[in-house]
Amino acid sequence: MITGTFPIDQFRQTDTPFYFYDMTVLRDTLSTLQAETSDPRYHVHYAIKACATDTILRTISEAGIGADCVSGGEVKAAIEAGFPANKIVFAGVAKSDKEIVYALEQGIFCFNVESMEELEVISLLASERGKTARVCLRVNPNIDAHTHDKITTGLSENKFGIPMRFLPEAVQLCYRLPAIEFLGLHFHIGSQITDMTPFVQLAHRINELVKVVEALSCTDEEGNSVTPTVTHINVGGGLGILYEHPNHFPIPNFKAYFDTWRKHLQLRPDQHFHCELGRSIVAQCGNLITRVLYVKKGENKQFAIVDAGMNDLIRPAMYGAFHRVENITHPDNEEQLYDIVGPVCESSDVFVENYHIAAIQRGDILVMRSAGAYGETMASQYNLRRLPGHITSDFS
Repeated sequence: MITGTFPIDQFRQTDTPFYFYDMTVLRDTLSTLQAETSDPRYHVHYAIKACATDTILRTISEAGIGADCVSGGEVKAAIEAGFPANKIVFAGVAKSDKEIVYALEQGIFCFNVESMEELEVISLLASERGKTARVCLRVNPNIDAHTHDKITTGLSENKFGIPMRFLPEAVQLCYRLPAIEFLGLHFHIGSQITDMTPFVQLAHRINELVKVVEALSCTDEEGNSVTPTVTHINVGGGLGILYEHPNHFPIPNFKAYFDTWRKHLQLRPDQHFHCELGRSIVAQCGNLITRVLYVKKGENKQFAIVDAGMNDLIRPAMYGAFHRVENITHPDNEEQLYDIVGPVCESSDVFVENYHIAAIQRGDILVMRSAGAYGETMASQYNLRRLPGHITSDFS
């Protein structure tokens, strides 16, 4: 167990619950990621939805990585954090007119378009403003990521993307509409994927679809014949982490991920590869810090009741997700069995059940590991609880 990296004296002086971000872990993760993407054709966009804390965003933007946004608010946060507009992609199934106009005015690199109806709206709004919208078409490849059903996004019945059979029609529409520049294809099949097999399947599906697109004969708005060219391929995100072993594997296996694409995706010299990583960049640098309020004896169990709740970290309640929990006040105590639960008035406000951890006392500080992704950014004020704050390893 590694507990020396946690400044427990600082934690004792800070109101709990709060998030703690280890910036050394983040910078090491970014360095490893950059080493695997030295090819100038490879472009990484950080998925801001994973964690939008300002310090995190600025550190990632300073590393030269782009941004993947799914709302106008995220586009604005990316711009304010220093991400160049020409490295920002904007996805999402329900972009409002106001969000589209804002992104157009900022001159973002690309809209990842999820329907032909959306494509027509972007064309209209761009035309009215004398702008050209660069687009990739998000295709639903009908590939099962074999992950939790609530974070699977690439099946034929998901709300995301354009069905494959409509792709030729969507590409032809790109060329008929004014103020649209077709760049290529976008995909995203799900999240928390640790087996590379779904990515291999996606690579082969992309290879097929690129051939389909480039075999089309299209007509532009002036009636000229055009042959589409796919210059940009965006494979989305989805790379997972090992939540069970944050101390032994603090950095995801970026090499296996990119080796998969290098081996199976038929990327031509004139094509650019894009991916949108979120969880794998920030998850393991973040931790939820909480205090034990009570140790309650049940008939057959004992409960460690902490001051953090599902409103602070919703992943266990929503997805049944696991986070390693450590007692950093008394790490050397003999282990006992607990259900670690929060104060929210919902029976689903449970972090772990039947969990072995160093014996807990009232006032002990517990750390919920690998909570940097979809932790603070999904926090709410349910039960009128305050939002959790955060500190970093620089104590900012």
